Amino acid sequence: MSIEKIRESLDGLAALASRVAAEQADAIAAIADRYETTLRAGGTLFFAGNGGSAADAQHVATEYVVRYQTTRPAMRAIALTTDTSLLTACANDMGFDEVFARQVEALAEPGDLLVLHSTSGESPNVIRAAQSAKARGVGVVALLGKTGGHLKELADVALVVPADDTARIQELHLAIEHVICDLVEDRLRG
Repeated sequence: MSIEKIRESLDGLAALASRVAAEQADAIAAIADRYETTLRAGGTLFFAGNGGSAADAQHVATEYVVRYQTTRPAMRAIALTTDTSLLTACANDMGFDEVFARQVEALAEPGDLLVLHSTSGESPNVIRAAQSAKARGVGVVALLGKTGGHLKELADVALVVPADDTARIQELHLAIEHVICDLVEDRLRG
């Protein structure tokens, strides 16, 4: 019974990954182009999300700052999910909906890129972050799930993993971010 469940789960993930590769390679390439353009011009990639997507934001920012596949100069990337004092102060004083938007207001400038991970595209704090970025002339990329939600309409480039299972969406978001990071490293190294 457990062997069957293991195979079913991993086969389902593989099928979803194949579908995303077939249907969304152009969107992935467009996101990689945005990251490359931002970094090449000296801009910063800002990553944010909630829960598992927050963990993905931190993971991905680290790949750019420290390294992914190759040792190379650090790239400018920040996860907006890591400063507990800032997050709790903002949530307490202004409301949790503002925790990312406030950081975008303080840190992001035109030429930077805000990358939002959301399985629903409906979390008020990522929507507010996108609105704050747009108001400041900062580009917005969104990695989403389900239907993409309201955030899909606010993003300059959106990739929607066509699934309802939060775990599968997050697993694909991280795999896609790794593919993008690999592409960006190759392009900026050359």
